[in-house]
Amino acid sequence: MRLPRGIVEARALEQTSALTALAGVAEGGKQILFGDLHVHTTFSLDAFGLSLPILQGEGAHPPADACDFARYCSGLDFWSINDHAEGITPRHWRETKEAIRQCSRLAGPGDDPDLVSFVGWEWSQVGATPETHWGHKNVIFRDLEEDALPARPIAAPPTLFRALLDDNGSRWWRMVIPLLDLPHLQRYLDLGFYRGELARVPPCEQGVDSRLLPHDCHEVARDPEELFEKLAQWDLESMVIPHGTTWGMYSPAGTDIAKQLSAPIHDPSRQRLIEIFSGHGNSEQYRDWREFLLDKEGNKICSPPSPDYEPCCWRAGEIVRSRCGEETPQECARRVAEARANYLDAGQQGHLTLPAASAAEWKDCGQCRDCFLPAFNYRPRGSAQYALALGGREKQGGNGGFVFGFIASSDNHGARPGTGYKEYDRLQMTEAAGPVSPLIMRLVGGELPPVSPVSRPFDREGAAVAPMRLLEGERAMSFFVTGGLVAVHAAGRDRLAIWDALKTREVYATSGPRILLWFDLIDDDGRLWPMGSEVEVASRPRFRVRTAGAFEQMQGCPEHSSDALAPGRLARLCRGQCYNPGPKRRTIERLEVVRIRRIADLGGALADLIEDPWLVVDCPGAGVGCIAEFEDPSFDPARETIYYVRVLQESEPTVNAGALRCRYDTSGGCAATEPCYGDYRTDRDDDCLAAARPRAWSSPIYVHGKGSR
Repeated sequence: MRLPRGIVEARALEQTSALTALAGVAEGGKQILFGDLHVHTTFSLDAFGLSLPILQGEGAHPPADACDFARYCSGLDFWSINDHAEGITPRHWRETKEAIRQCSRLAGPGDDPDLVSFVGWEWSQVGATPETHWGHKNVIFRDLEEDALPARPIAAPPTLFRALLDDNGSRWWRMVIPLLDLPHLQRYLDLGFYRGELARVPPCEQGVDSRLLPHDCHEVARDPEELFEKLAQWDLESMVIPHGTTWGMYSPAGTDIAKQLSAPIHDPSRQRLIEIFSGHGNSEQYRDWREFLLDKEGNKICSPPSPDYEPCCWRAGEIVRSRCGEETPQECARRVAEARANYLDAGQQGHLTLPAASAAEWKDCGQCRDCFLPAFNYRPRGSAQYALALGGREKQGGNGGFVFGFIASSDNHGARPGTGYKEYDRLQMTEAAGPVSPLIMRLVGGELPPVSPVSRPFDREGAAVAPMRLLEGERAMSFFVTGGLVAVHAAGRDRLAIWDALKTREVYATSGPRILLWFDLIDDDGRLWPMGSEVEVASRPRFRVRTAGAFEQMQGCPEHSSDALAPGRLARLCRGQCYNPGPKRRTIERLEVVRIRRIADLGGALADLIEDPWLVVDCPGAGVGCIAEFEDPSFDPARETIYYVRVLQESEPTVNAGALRCRYDTSGGCAATEPCYGDYRTDRDDDCLAAARPRAWSSPIYVHGKGSR
């Protein structure tokens, strides 16, 4: 059922009122719409696994649930479905398209829908080394008609999760565990059916035009170049959005987005946006520490710790040092050095070189201590700031470098688009999950070996590792947050208007709350260039920022949600809470302007060119929002300079904002942690709340001096 017309109209009127209060006048033409362009259902294989009761899941959530959640729970204006292509069968692809069309048909007139739904998938590539790792990208299509969509999704080579289910962990899912959870036996049988159906899909022939392949084969693109080539063959309106670029859960240490800068690995016509925040954390900020160093021969050397970062290879050595007992100093030093080398050699499985080490012993190694809600095991050379600072590539019409707009989304795996509207229900509104009991932990995680005083090399070929141990999921659960939103400045509510805003990068990201943000460059003729623009100026650039806080949320759900959904369905989908704005907006405390002067080539230094913050504007403690104008008196017209604004709203309790909840010693190191587990060790009613300032990030404005390009 479509939302009442008055509900949708009120959203636009609220923005007009806020802009009038800020600027004294409401500029017509565009409104801000909020959406989520990264949503999984249990049509994703990993989401299916996480939905199992043994992992504290609540069962199936198909695409129809996502449609209802976006409309009635989170109150979004648009969203897209992005299940992992690696796990989408031909039947699931047909059902996905039909479900999204059905959701669209319920939205009302095409020029004034209450909700716009897009079809897409996630290309989920994982490489074992920095050189072979390309990361995850969402592929989204503008239109819904059958001839406007590919015949099948295009997957990456088999993901780690699918390999786990197909190999040594699958026997437990199929045999022992269902017998321990007989009331939900059908769910485990369904997983077996899903695995079997997926296994029966034949691989597509390599080297054949994507349009000529049969509909019922499994198509794979080995790298971004091949993905872009296949999308070009279809010649459909699509975009590709990188995400999770700093998330070290699957990205190898040393991952560097610089290798993706050049064509044909990068397609600037499709890859115009980057997701800088999601339920997996923040990927905005660059730091100049390194997970490891290289000697003259190219061998890895463990980096020493710094005040803001301790490499996990270093921590591995310290764990072994603590076990030296009465060994001689020389022998202890040898064991420490061996532990660090073993950790580096093991790559993503470094933690398995000390398999009996507890999460507490690893402390907060690998984490960005001074970042806002950072992604787990942070990879700074995948950050948005680092990507923007890079140069050295010829791009059509200008200087070298990525030209990205900033978005955020949820990456929710429970068919819940836009989960960040309230901070509640950690286990369902984030990706935190884990075994419900010690017995299940032993079955899916395996028996841990006795504590050893020495590290051991990790044998990739011969190791028999339980699926829950292969990745460092135990500490990662403390880093899952409720997720963000993408906001567009659109000329209308319809599909084409939203798509045009995305393509022109007139977008911004929020960490969840619906903060209003306008960021423009004012040229010498008084013309406004919105966020996402590439602009040539004859004199130093001048900018204007206007922003208003998100509405404070009332408890429960609004009447139109409870009228539309049966009580049981409303309770299961929305978990007792909906987007339910009150009359008062939250306070904007501060504006931070980030300036990045793009390097001329990939060999240049970065840390001094990423000025964060370059300018800080304190906002009044009361009122509807904040407005500011500023210039850059030191602008160098000979080089490209990038500006974006970060808006900080007043602090509020936030799920997992404390991450590992370190207790720091007098030297600033992490003395002890209190992880927020996804399993039985943390009470499922504990949302692990800590104070954090919600924020919004404008898309950058790319500024050149006239005649410099």
